[in-house]
Amino acid sequence: MLIPIRIIMAQTAIFTLTSELHDEQAVDTVTKDFLDSLGVDHLFRGSDYSDYGSYTLNLIFVRTGGTEGIFKGLFPELREKSDRPFYLLTSGKSNSLAASMEILSYLRQHHLCGEIIHGRPEYIASRILLLEKVEGARKKMNGCRLGVIGKPSDWLISSSADADVVKQRLGVELVDVPMNMLLDTIAAIPEKMPSESSDKEVIRKSLPGANRIYEALRDIIDKQQLQGFTLRCFDLLSTVKNTGCLALAKLNSEGFVAGCEGDVPAMLSMKIIQSVTGLSGFQANPSAIDPETGEILFAHCTIPLNMVERYEFDTHFESGIGVGIRGYMKEGAVTVFKVSGDLSRSFIAEGTLVRNQSKPDLCRTQQVIQLSDKSQASYFLTNPIGNHHIIVPGCWKSLLEEILK
Repeated sequence: MLIPIRIIMAQTAIFTLTSELHDEQAVDTVTKDFLDSLGVDHLFRGSDYSDYGSYTLNLIFVRTGGTEGIFKGLFPELREKSDRPFYLLTSGKSNSLAASMEILSYLRQHHLCGEIIHGRPEYIASRILLLEKVEGARKKMNGCRLGVIGKPSDWLISSSADADVVKQRLGVELVDVPMNMLLDTIAAIPEKMPSESSDKEVIRKSLPGANRIYEALRDIIDKQQLQGFTLRCFDLLSTVKNTGCLALAKLNSEGFVAGCEGDVPAMLSMKIIQSVTGLSGFQANPSAIDPETGEILFAHCTIPLNMVERYEFDTHFESGIGVGIRGYMKEGAVTVFKVSGDLSRSFIAEGTLVRNQSKPDLCRTQQVIQLSDKSQASYFLTNPIGNHHIIVPGCWKSLLEEILK
């Protein structure tokens, strides 16, 4: 067995398959040169598969040909240890690529997923790093509990979700939380002076109540052991005469997923983004689209406070009451993302936030985004996944595509 070459971070572990017919010293030399060329931090586990599946990314390095039978013998144990795809790393030396192809064919016959990672060192290194991020995101989502507080708003007639599929594919559990639980929690919290203020009297009077909603949601998160939720927020307008916009802006910035209007697919999209990128997402709906140029105006009355360079308070647009958030995000590269409730469809588009605006006749946070591929604008007019979409800074298309495979 080889000694560890690098033990840094140890998020990726490399396990080996080697035929006894090959000279061990020669294979070790080729292995060291190959792994050094990748420059990827990893833990070298050699032929010891005792902890296979316990790392973020588990690579099987097929070092030589003649290893197909060895893999077949290990297969029952490996399948029991991990339900993730089999990633077969190969340098191509000593007939290792041919052996990897035979192994992958065997996996396909058993209806299992796998991939041969092979090519130039630069490609292999980038592929390993991408897969490590994807597997890390999946690990973060597995066992996650997301609340649906109230039911989806009545107008979201296409925005339900298949809880069983969500649990099976993402490892995320959807938890129904009655709206009355939130209302009772709000009523039990004493009103106090907020730290925020506003020059507008209507907003200043609404801030204590908006913060009570925040504290009530925080209490439900703790008691229900949630990592996020979506809220049937418009019910608050008639019951407590306030809005959840400030609460959602705060909770998102604290690392929870906090979505609007009980939109479950939007919440799932936000959770996927957070797991992949570590960033919060802005839930918004298109308000205007230029199908010829690919320019789209997105707007909503709340945005995570950690996404913006500055923000100001206004009233909630539709109702004219409560506290809305007008946030100004840094201009630059963005990704627009959405998955369907059964995870069978997705939309991913990269673009540029070209300007923020603050027109009075729209939801308070307004972003004008130019899609990199203007032809993708037709999706919104011909085959959209609901109205809400999630915007996140940066270019994340390849990672999002990978995690949805």
